[in-house]
Amino acid sequence: MTTSRSTAPHRRFHFISGLPRSGSTLLAAILQQNPRFTAGMSGPVAGLVTSLLHEMSGKNEFSVFIDNNQRTRMLRGLIEDFYADVKTPVVFDTNRAWCSKLPLLATLFPDSKVIACVRNLSWIIDSVERVVRQNALEPSIIFNHQSGGTVYSRTNGLAGPDGLVGFAYDALKDAYYGDQAEGRLILVSYENLTAQPERTLSALYGFLGETPYRHDLNHLTFDAQAYDRRANTPGLHNIRPAVRPLERRTILPPELFQRFSRDSFWTDPQRMRAGVIVL
Repeated sequence: MTTSRSTAPHRRFHFISGLPRSGSTLLAAILQQNPRFTAGMSGPVAGLVTSLLHEMSGKNEFSVFIDNNQRTRMLRGLIEDFYADVKTPVVFDTNRAWCSKLPLLATLFPDSKVIACVRNLSWIIDSVERVVRQNALEPSIIFNHQSGGTVYSRTNGLAGPDGLVGFAYDALKDAYYGDQAEGRLILVSYENLTAQPERTLSALYGFLGETPYRHDLNHLTFDAQAYDRRANTPGLHNIRPAVRPLERRTILPPELFQRFSRDSFWTDPQRMRAGVIVL
């Protein structure tokens, strides 16, 4: 017999968001080693929530029959039902859009936390450019810009307000400076996650209120080949089996690399937000 949501054990939801190419897949691969946790790459739940939210808004003539209590139950139920077959007591859902929805998440799941993965924007652009060049024969469908053209046009498309990086960056600032950030939002930098994984995970577990777990940081696995093939971007979510910092030279022209050098606001003491943890 199928277990209904009303009789299912209490499950705690957390959300992974932040900037692209900043370690969210790596973090999910680490967290899913814990038998208490379910975590994965960016999925469809945030998009489903957004669509349902819009359908219950004033754009629909029948919205007069829907009150906020019903909206809350249906949106919460959508997320809970999506993970109804999951057995673990803690679920991490990943999507860059969650940073733009902190007030909604605070309403639906008051005890939830949002982990925002961040990284120097110049290295994010560099990482995306590497993906584009590695798949020169199969233009990716995940970018809101033409993969043809030049590195300059690709960068402008990525950094625009509707671009892969630009939207996520604006959403991150929206969350960081918003009223719900204190005690709910934590920023995990890619640089610290790869260079000091044990220390970063220890702080993250403390923030989540979870008992520390001994992760095997030398034997990580994560299989996203089917999605990457569907997106015409083989290797997009590949992770190395061991957590290590990677030293390399940028493939971006110098002026492009310098263009984003001052955008890591989370490292600027004068721009840091009190009450928000930055790892």
